[in-house]
Amino acid sequence: MYNEIQAMRVKICKMGKMMFDRHLTDLAGGNIGVRIGDLLLMTPRYAGTKFHWELSPEQILILDLAGNKLDGVGDISRESKAHIDLLNKFYPHITASVHAHARNVLVFCAAEKDMPGIDYASYKFGVIKQSGDSPSGTQLLSDYIVTEMDKKIEMIKSKGTAACMIPRHGMIAVGKDLDIAMDSVERIDTNAYILLHAAAVGGIVVPGNILENPDYDK
Repeated sequence: MYNEIQAMRVKICKMGKMMFDRHLTDLAGGNIGVRIGDLLLMTPRYAGTKFHWELSPEQILILDLAGNKLDGVGDISRESKAHIDLLNKFYPHITASVHAHARNVLVFCAAEKDMPGIDYASYKFGVIKQSGDSPSGTQLLSDYIVTEMDKKIEMIKSKGTAACMIPRHGMIAVGKDLDIAMDSVERIDTNAYILLHAAAVGGIVVPGNILENPDYDK
């Protein structure tokens, strides 16, 4: 398991930098969490603000399932609660969670508007909802996020992913692995971009009940 953990620490660093470079998060925040067996791997506090998403593998924290730090250089992020709760409640259907300040999604978060999936890449998410609102890092916010994800448990089981937005804050996506969770973040941000620019070409007709079509799972 040691080699698996070390390889994942390297991958989390790579994914975090890619997320930042692709404007899927910013210096103000974002987090990545991965579960391997009974251990949680988590990006540290100030990954963006102080380290500009140029993380080294030893900075990826190793936690137990209760969120106690076992190894790693740095402090546990105040936003780790949601990752810990999600990776406990929905395991083994998911093993990764990504919290992102995705540039286009943030418009919907600030407006507190739900977002329909409107292209083939995003149909499977259905309508991406806002969670309840509470200050960052609170247990109540984590509870709101878990509650919203729990409404999508069938999607988590069948599609291996789900997502929700957090009012005025960002989004969080879960996946059966880190690649899928990160893929979901970008698909949803692209979907937001399309919706925001649709007016320039006359608007978009949003599909009907997009959750009824089982083929939108690519």
